[in-house]
Amino acid sequence: MSRFLQLHLLTSYPPANLNRDDMGRPKTAKMGGTDRLRVSSQSLKRNWRTSELFQSALDGHLGTRSKILGIKIYEKLIGADIAEKKARQWAQEISGQFGKMKKADKSDPNADLEIEQLVHISLSEQQAIDDLVATLITEEREPTKDELELLRKDDMAVDIALFGRMLASKPAFNVDAACQVAHAISVHPVVIEDDYFTAVDDLNDHSEDAGAAHIGETGFAAGLFYSYICINKEQLVENLNGNEVLANKAIAALTEAAVKVAPEGKQNSFASRAYASYVLAEKGDQQPRSLSVAYLKPVSKNAEDYGDEAIKALKKQCDNFDTVYGDCADARYQMNVPEGKGSLKELLAFISE
Repeated sequence: MSRFLQLHLLTSYPPANLNRDDMGRPKTAKMGGTDRLRVSSQSLKRNWRTSELFQSALDGHLGTRSKILGIKIYEKLIGADIAEKKARQWAQEISGQFGKMKKADKSDPNADLEIEQLVHISLSEQQAIDDLVATLITEEREPTKDELELLRKDDMAVDIALFGRMLASKPAFNVDAACQVAHAISVHPVVIEDDYFTAVDDLNDHSEDAGAAHIGETGFAAGLFYSYICINKEQLVENLNGNEVLANKAIAALTEAAVKVAPEGKQNSFASRAYASYVLAEKGDQQPRSLSVAYLKPVSKNAEDYGDEAIKALKKQCDNFDTVYGDCADARYQMNVPEGKGSLKELLAFISE
């Protein structure tokens, strides 16, 4: 089993606003002295993780992210006619196993039932919580220390195993991420443009006001993005308690999501759905490295075909690394859509071997 799997993707998006900044405009970054479009790794991971493709492929092996675990427990207890004071105390004790609880707030009666930070709970942990709550309702008693400690399960959810879990107040339950995802970056310079738009009132007969009912603008840009994913398969198998079959299934689901699933930003306005045009997959025990340096010098704005130039630059950078450092991977597979070479089926078979 190779320790590392690296994926290099080139994906072209037409005019879009895939991932917005605090001003509502497409995110950007300076690279090689020029402005580039950017999609954050957080945006990419969430879209892949919550996609129907990923969810259906790993049904029964995924966790939940929430801060309101205590509120849900409290509502179940109250619904079963447990006294309010007891329900609140028990809910705090149970949810407190997963993170530090907020302090009481007079303006919010449920504040002390919330965890301070978003926590990721595996399916088996959620089932253990549900079972304990059911027991407390039936036996009308508070949870014991042993019962609370048993809520933490070793059966890890795939998304936690891939992307990790960090609990500042419960470091013993942290999980090292097996998957690292870079911010996607355009391989060429960009200029953010503005789309001026209006909305018309259908019931306005223009007898008094012929103007639009609403006027607005939104930023957009088009770009060819380089994306990089690095998976430590040994870490993933360890996180999944030695279940290599499930690890391979997780890697295949993540890979398919990465090449097919687009960020959701303003999709209704731009319909910027896209599949990856080029994928380079690498396996080996060598120290991983991104190939983003291939685009430190941006693809020339005078290039007749951005896609072709970007693929050539990626291949050249990969070859140059091999020449200087020795083979940087034990095996590689390419899927080249413009040339009609390779297939998703073969790619998934390669990364799952």
